[in-house]
Parts: sequence; structure tokens; C-alpha cells
Amino acid sequence: MTTETVTTEAVTTDAGTVATTTRPAARRRAAGSRGDVVPVLAVVAAIIALWYAGAVLLNAPLASDAFSRQDRSPTALGLVAATLAINRPVLPAPHQIAVELWNSTALQPVTSRRSLVYHAWVTLSATLLGFAVGALSGILLAAAIFHAASLEKGLMPWLIASQTIPIVALAPMIIVVLTAVHVTGLIPRALISTCLSLVPVTVGVVTGLRSPDPVHLDLMRTCNASRWQTFLALRLPSAVPFLFASLKVAIAASLVGAIVGELPTGASAGLGARLLAGSYDGETVQIWAALAAAAILAAALLALAGAADRVVRRRMGTAR
Repeated sequence: MTTETVTTEAVTTDAGTVATTTRPAARRRAAGSRGDVVPVLAVVAAIIALWYAGAVLLNAPLASDAFSRQDRSPTALGLVAATLAINRPVLPAPHQIAVELWNSTALQPVTSRRSLVYHAWVTLSATLLGFAVGALSGILLAAAIFHAASLEKGLMPWLIASQTIPIVALAPMIIVVLTAVHVTGLIPRALISTCLSLVPVTVGVVTGLRSPDPVHLDLMRTCNASRWQTFLALRLPSAVPFLFASLKVAIAASLVGAIVGELPTGASAGLGARLLAGSYDGETVQIWAALAAAAILAAALLALAGAADRVVRRRMGTAR
């Protein structure tokens, strides 16, 4: 009876303590999140202001030439307005890019080749395939390197050296070789993404597998745990933060690889093809809109990777 009373009081006390300490912490987190918004908005506003200033300066010669051909002398405000309304500017203004994004997404059917959604999906399919293959291969390769010292000495330097080769130079070589064996379409572009995502995942997972504290390793040996048990119970969970950090780098690199892979093939679909078409026609607004779409796609992929990281850490009980 006494034990039950003490336990009940302890639980009540702990619950009260948790309740009184959690609420102020929640308030502090909410206040901190609101406080973090102001610096971000300030930086965004500064970037937009500088962008508009750059657009005015770079487009001013074009606007002045247009006025001179019409024998007109514009006012300062008229010249500024003209620089922000040029159809093919040197540097498009942010509102021009936003209008092009709206016209190319909301006002076009998603199956149309004029739709950025269609082109983004083509690029995304190669990105996801290459990322999936590269990430899985990187995890398996990291496990093999960790267990075989000879494999690390013979393979790891080549993996690191492969990152010094510019992907712009490597992509045409891969495309030409695969085209010679009649492999075209999605596979070559996905393979380029795989090449870029493989090494970050491999290096990150190898580092994570070697990250456990020596004290924890000694404890596993004291408990007479086998090497496989130590790998599953200690090393693998320790590698999870390193894995997700490397996955975020890898998925962004995969997107870059998919876009670059579309450039030497003369592809008719994809964000890379959209960039090429805009450069051929001198449509700078179209080029910048495709770049903005690629940035939005990369942000979405990184957000998904971050969400998966939080879910896994929560399930493991290590979420912060």
C-alpha cells in the first residue's frame, strides 16, 4: 500500500513538473519561431530590392536604345518603368519571372510541352530514379567498405577523385557511350544523377558507421555482443543522422545531374530542355522561370528529405 501511494505521488509530481516546464518551453519555441521570421523576411526583401536595382541597371541600355529609335527623351521614372517591361531583358525582374511561372503552370495543361509542370515531371522522374539507385548503392557500398579495409584502400580514393571531374564534361561521355549501345531516354539521365548521388551517401554512411563512442563499443563487447549485433544495435542507428545529411546533399546533386544530362542530348522535354530552348530563342524570362522552377523543385525535395529525417528520428526517440 505504501509503495502504491509513493508511486502515485511520484507520478503526480512528475506530471505536474512536466506540465509546468513544457508550457513555457512551448511558448519560447513559438516566440522563437516568430522571431526567426523577421530576419528571413528582411533578407528576402534586401535580395528583391537588389534584384530590381540590377535589372534597372542592366536593362537601361536596351530601354535607352528603344527610346532613341523613337526620338523620345524619357523621364527617369519612365526609363525605370521601361527597363522593367522589356520582353527580352538582360536580367528579368522578379515580377516578370513570377508572371512567366504563373503562365507556364496555372494557365497551361500539365500535359502540354509549354507547361513547366510537364517539364518538371520529366526532370523529376530521372532525378528520383537516379537518386534511389545512387542512395541504395551508396548504403550497400558503405557497409562493404566498413567491413573490408582493403576495399576502402582500393576504392575510396577513386570515389573521391571522381568528384573532381566536372559533370558538364562527364555527362556527354555517358550519353555517347550509352547511345552507342542503344540505351537512350530516361536511363542515361538517371545514371548521371546516380553518379552524383553515390559518393555523398557512401562517404556519409561510412563516417556514420565509425561514429559510435568508444565507451559504447566497449559496453557492447562487455555484453558479449557479436559484430553483427553491434552493427545493427549501435553502428547503424549512429549512422542515421549522417545518412540523412548525405541524402539531402545527394538529392540536390541528383537534380543537377538530371538537368545537366538533358543538355547534351538535345532533349525536347525537361527543365534542361527548357533552358536550352530559351537560350536558343533569346527568351531570358523563360530561362529564369525554368531556373526558378528547378529551385522550387529542389526545395520541395529537400523538405521531403527533412520530413523523413524528423519522422525517423522521432521513431528512434532522438528527435530534438
